[in-house]
This record gives sequence, C-alpha cells and structure tokens, in this order.
Amino acid sequence: MSRILIIEDEASIRRVLTKILSEENETYQVDEAEDGSVGYEKISQNDYDLVLCDIKMPKMDGVELLQAVKKIKPEIPVVMISGHGDMETAIQTMRLGAFDYISKPPDLNRLLNTVRNALDKKQLVVENKILKKIVSKNYEIIGESEAISHIKLMIDKVAKTEARVLITGPNGTGKELVAHQLHEKSERANFPLIEVNCAAIPSELIESELFGHVKGSFTGAVKDRPGKFESANGGTIFLDEIGDMSLAAQSKVLRALQEGKIARVGGDKEIAVNVRVLAATNKDLLSELETKNFRLDLYHRLSIVLIHIPSLNNRRDDIPLLTDFFLQQIAEEYGQEKKSIDKNALEALKQHNWTGNIRELRNVIERLIIFSENTINSEDIKDYVIHN
Repeated sequence: MSRILIIEDEASIRRVLTKILSEENETYQVDEAEDGSVGYEKISQNDYDLVLCDIKMPKMDGVELLQAVKKIKPEIPVVMISGHGDMETAIQTMRLGAFDYISKPPDLNRLLNTVRNALDKKQLVVENKILKKIVSKNYEIIGESEAISHIKLMIDKVAKTEARVLITGPNGTGKELVAHQLHEKSERANFPLIEVNCAAIPSELIESELFGHVKGSFTGAVKDRPGKFESANGGTIFLDEIGDMSLAAQSKVLRALQEGKIARVGGDKEIAVNVRVLAATNKDLLSELETKNFRLDLYHRLSIVLIHIPSLNNRRDDIPLLTDFFLQQIAEEYGQEKKSIDKNALEALKQHNWTGNIRELRNVIERLIIFSENTINSEDIKDYVIHN
C-alpha cells in the first residue's frame, strides 16, 4: 500500500486529485492537508511514499514546505503543483530537490505517470537502504578488545571528515573493513566506494586503471575509457596494497591529491575529480621510504590519519565473538542451522597460531562447519585445524 499526501488549499482541487488517485489504484491511501503547516505536521508524524504539494498556500508555501521536508525526510519524493503564473517557481523547486511538477488543471496522463514514477523511485530508495544494511553487515568490524574498540572510536571521529587515512596491518586482518566503515559513515556514503588492489594490477597497466586512457594511447586502447578516480568522483577511492604501486603511478596519484585533477593516459585534457582517498598496505612504508621504493611526499599526503590493525594473535580475546559471527554468517550462506562450539574447542582456537589472521579464522570455521557434527568439539579442532 502506497501512502500519498495531497497538500492543496483549494478544496475542489484536493477532492479531484484524491478521486483520481483513489480510482486509479485501490492500494493508494490518500490523505489531505489544506495548507503547508498542516501538511508539514502530517509528514512529521507519518510515513508517506509521495507528497503532492501546491506552491502558493497560506501559512507555509510550497517552497518552504519542500525545504523543510528535505531536512527531516529527504527520501520522500515531492511533486509540486503549479498554477499558471508559478512556472518559474516550479522550475526553482526542481533545483531544491522536488521530484517533478504538474500544472493546474492537471493533465490526467501526466499526473498518473508522475505519481507512478515517483512511487517507483521511493521503492528504489527503500530497497537501496535495505541492501546497504545487508552490505554494511558484511563489513562489520567484530570485536571488543582494547585495540579494536580504539579503532572503532577512531573511525567514528575520522569518518565525517575529509581526512585521508592510511590503514596498515598484516594480510587478512580486515583493512578493507575499516575502509568500508570510513566510507559508509562519511558524508560521501551515497556516492561510490571504488576499490583498487594495486598489487593485482600489472605495473604497466596501473596508470590506465587509475586514470583511464584515450583511444589509441597504447595497443588495445580501442576507445576512450575512464579510470577509477573518475568513477569514484564524489565518493571514495580505496587504494589497497598501495606499497606495491610503481613510482610513476605514485607521482600521478600525488598530483591528483595535490590539485584534484587527473589526465588520462595518452591525453592532455585535465579532468577535475572530487574524491576522498583511503589507502592500505601490509608493508612497512617507512622502510620502503629508506629504499626509495615509496615517495616521501605521497606518504605524508596519505597519512593524515594512521590506523593500524593488529594481528589476530594480538587480539585473541576477540576470537569467541569472531567465531560466533562466522558460525552465524556461514550457516546463513549454506542455508543451515547455526552450529555451536564447546568451551574446550573455543579455547583451542584461542591458543592457535593465526598466521593468516581473520581470513584464516573464517576459513577454519567454514571447514569445521562442513566436517563437524552439530557441536564443534576439541577433537574437531585437532582433526581439522591443528594438524594443518
């Protein structure tokens, strides 16, 4: 059922709009408000899927109402109703965030098409929010140890700023989780997070991957192609394993950070980009600086904030929570009931030497789920973990 609010000071127009919408679709629940003030109160107290709002009204006009609604419930599409002399104002409301506008007297087909499109958009917004929650859960940072609690506090403080962050730590510790949390809690969360694994891209292709290329710039460049920096415009780019990036690519990244501009490989045109840069590495960049494998100026540009993630061996108190999380997550993936683990088995996991960190722990839990009975015990640990 879709809830629609009509805000219109002329009773006859309110009645006509209500009749049209109610007859068009029985699932439309239509409410009415005689002015902007009453309309705003109803929006504050109820969840509407669409608002149809007149522009000229007493007490609070349509422009004021639109601005107020966008502050408290920005996801609600607002369609403005304009009189003959209101066209300029109607166009202005589009710039302020109105979904669309319709003229008086309303054209039936345009009215119904606009309503359908607005409701479809609202449904997409709701579905995207649900999807984001699911994705966010997959990138949740699990743990209550002192080190992890400190990292969570840092993320909360840094996320809403534009500060660049350098995330360090061994392989498998969850550096990408920190990057996702920083993005999702930032003002850029509605824009893309583009991830680039610098270690997985051949050095001769890294510049093209990051900055794009123009047609004919090298063999195989059959058309213009934007790079990751352009794709991330407005959002965040996460440069994973940046310690493996070539010096040539480092200099171009430095320029992008300094000037907010990039140039595609083989092209002269400068392209402005607005991105927040997060970077991660498992290397000791200070040692890389000494051997001239990493640029000092880039290091200082990237490391406004440093977040170091400890190895799992240095946060063993988090293993019970992580184990429970993976037991639940993997059970859902397999469509099975969640298995339990006894105290002795859990203690054995805490004593294990985790060279592969969180990634290794997850693999071990998946293996135990496959081969153990309903309750994982210490014998399972001996059979499927310790001897490996």
